[in-house]
Amino acid sequence: MATDTTTEQTAEQTAAPAQPELTVVDLQNLKSIIDVAAQRGAFRAGEMEAVGGQYNKLTKFLEAVAPQQPADQTPAA
Repeated sequence: MATDTTTEQTAEQTAAPAQPELTVVDLQNLKSIIDVAAQRGAFRAGEMEAVGGQYNKLTKFLEAVAPQQPADQTPAA
């Protein structure tokens, strides 16, 4: 019966949905998306303060974690 229990546990582990994942590269790509959208005029004047604030916050975070990242992680161009 131990084999059946092990098989059931393995099946449950493989059937579990993948956990959400957000990497530093994803955040760098989001920063690029915000930059492009702003350059193309995608935001209204009243939204620019909120968007800019989040952009600055994201930039500071990325600058803080950049030294901790492996060299092979680069954002998509």
